[in-house]
Amino acid sequence: MTVNMTKGQAISLQKNDGGTLTAVRMGLGWQAAPRRGLFGSRTREIDLDASAVLFADKQPVDVVFFRHLVSDDGSVRHTGDNLVGGAGQGGDDESILVDLARVPVHIDQIVFTVNSFTGQTFQEVQDAFCRLVDETNGQELARYTLAGGGQYTAQIMAKVHRAGAGWQMTALGTPANGRTFQDLMPAILPHL
Repeated sequence: MTVNMTKGQAISLQKNDGGTLTAVRMGLGWQAAPRRGLFGSRTREIDLDASAVLFADKQPVDVVFFRHLVSDDGSVRHTGDNLVGGAGQGGDDESILVDLARVPVHIDQIVFTVNSFTGQTFQEVQDAFCRLVDETNGQELARYTLAGGGQYTAQIMAKVHRAGAGWQMTALGTPANGRTFQDLMPAILPHL
């Protein structure tokens, strides 16, 4: 059963049977919004990039993105860069896999961001979402849909963070500006 999340909502990543999730996939999907022109509507390719920043005690210690596909410890892996979006027609255009059981104990938060590397704003994007999937069985656990566009080039989508012996996901949905995850660091820090 999928939980449709709202901004700021947190959910536990415990399984219904009381077990703990061991591997999750953060999927990102989007489509270019049609633009009206002199000769009808057309779409332009949009290159959004998903990143995962790993934090230990509010300090960034590693990042996974299109130029660094696997975390140094091997627990987080990006499946590859999608330069145009809409490939899955509602499915994931980019994915980041997290082996929660292998995440080192000092890593307490993983923040997922999306940014427009080419600088287009989210006014040019439609149907953007991030979703969390139980990688062991393919079941979608949570989905956060980006509502409305805006004059920003990035979004701090969600974070997965330790909660006691398990993990929680919090939908953040915070607009920001920047072409890369480095540009977003000042906007990420208040969410830690």
